[in-house]
Amino acid sequence: MSSEYIINVSESDFEYEVLAYSQNVPVVVDFWAPWCIPCRVLEPDLIRLTNEAGGAWRLARVDVDESPKLAKRYAVRNVPAVKAFNQGQLVSEFNGVLPEPRLREFLRQLAPTPVDLLLEKGLSLLKERRWSQAAEAFQQFLAESPDHPVALLGLVRCHLMQGHANPALVLLLNFPASPEYNIAQSMRPLAEGIVHLADLPEDSDDPLEPAYHNSLRLAARGNIPAALDGLLDILRQNRHYKNNTARQIVVSLLAVLGDDDPLTRQYRTELATILF
Repeated sequence: MSSEYIINVSESDFEYEVLAYSQNVPVVVDFWAPWCIPCRVLEPDLIRLTNEAGGAWRLARVDVDESPKLAKRYAVRNVPAVKAFNQGQLVSEFNGVLPEPRLREFLRQLAPTPVDLLLEKGLSLLKERRWSQAAEAFQQFLAESPDHPVALLGLVRCHLMQGHANPALVLLLNFPASPEYNIAQSMRPLAEGIVHLADLPEDSDDPLEPAYHNSLRLAARGNIPAALDGLLDILRQNRHYKNNTARQIVVSLLAVLGDDDPLTRQYRTELATILF
């Protein structure tokens, strides 16, 4: 646990090492106990993220068995209990063990780390449609936090907007359970459609097949509006084309665009008009 950013504190030095020190940088206090099994689960993540932050905050560890007055003072009834101080004041807290992404978010709100800033950079570049630069930022972030669902979802969108369906599909097939999981899975039909585009028959009796091929090719080139126009025209003629695959790919394209894109509402309305 040895680190310049991590310290054990007690009742004798809490005022100086936590409250006074938090006037300079935030201090995260981990109230723990030697007999506490969840504490042992949380401790490695707290230590790793603190060292990763490089001084953006300090981690102070309080053994509640040795400092019962501090535990009483801050109403610690269960351990682990994590409380964050800034400018001498308690500003946020949680009890128990958080998954690494939620723990990272809790700490990021205190002080963004260089790694966390990569995620913000990626999301900002994504909104500006700078796909390759956003992908690079997400990949750098994921090198440190490989299972972060927000970054993974951002990288999937970057891949698909650039027509890189194979790496996008690999990410989607291995996407972690998270609030972002359903959105990620809604993008799978697009990734699978582009990946298997070469397998589609060129000489088909189906009059809509050429338009379907062309829409997938347009999507693979990142021309999302043209791809959507083509697929919606197909749906006007056959709402269940290819066992609803065409509709699923439209939904995928809208998920890739994201709720913030002004085109999304327009095309959702048009899709609803066709289907209902």
